[in-house]
Amino acid sequence: MKLEDLNSALSEHIHPDTFPVAVRMVPPGEDLPERTKRPARDMDIQVTICQGVAFSRRYGWAVGIGNEDLNCPLAAAVFGFKPMLDYMVEGHACYQMFTETLKGGEKTETETEKVPYQSYQYVLSAPLHRTAFEPDVVVVYGNAAQIMRLTVAALWKEGGRLTSSFSGRIDCADEILVPLRTQKPEVILPCNGDRVFAQTQDHEMAFAFPWSWAQAAGGRSRRHPQRGRAISNPYILTIHTQVSAALRQDARALG
Repeated sequence: MKLEDLNSALSEHIHPDTFPVAVRMVPPGEDLPERTKRPARDMDIQVTICQGVAFSRRYGWAVGIGNEDLNCPLAAAVFGFKPMLDYMVEGHACYQMFTETLKGGEKTETETEKVPYQSYQYVLSAPLHRTAFEPDVVVVYGNAAQIMRLTVAALWKEGGRLTSSFSGRIDCADEILVPLRTQKPEVILPCNGDRVFAQTQDHEMAFAFPWSWAQAAGGRSRRHPQRGRAISNPYILTIHTQVSAALRQDARALG
């Protein structure tokens, strides 16, 4: 499937409020595409990875985030831009903020998705319709109904249930590193950082899937060969308003 075909399918069947985002983990030695914005160089700021995704989905920018652009120490560690310190491994970054005990924090850190130090040089993101590279992962933000729609698409061919895991923190790892490793779709619960720094709204969730899965997602847009219509239920549901309004007795007395 081509990028433009996937973008058209998502636009037709999901209607997201913001652009679907293509993400590529850029290895050392690979150049960024031309006109890619670097936050430190081009905006004189350091950002979080979720902000980079927000720049792409809200502004339509291609953004490359490297070590010098990043000011989130948690993301820097799990994305391999900086070494994983014992302080974090032992659970101190979770303790008394996300977990009651230090041991609980250690367990959370152990189960947080991460890649080895210096595996990648940049996190590159761009709106799907303006992407000039082959993505590793595609991320779509939407409301609960839209994420439900994508979940159904994930199960269209094989059925079953979609399994995702949540910790309420470092959701950038959930939406990029998890599907990169598993090569399976993932439902994303935005974390505090995504809400505070990237301005993700309370009604928003996200859905991420590897590029290898794009053909399955796009298959939802195909037409039934005999019926000539989409083979899935429409996203826009009819609101049933054909009922008699129940008014208060004093209002009914007015005639």
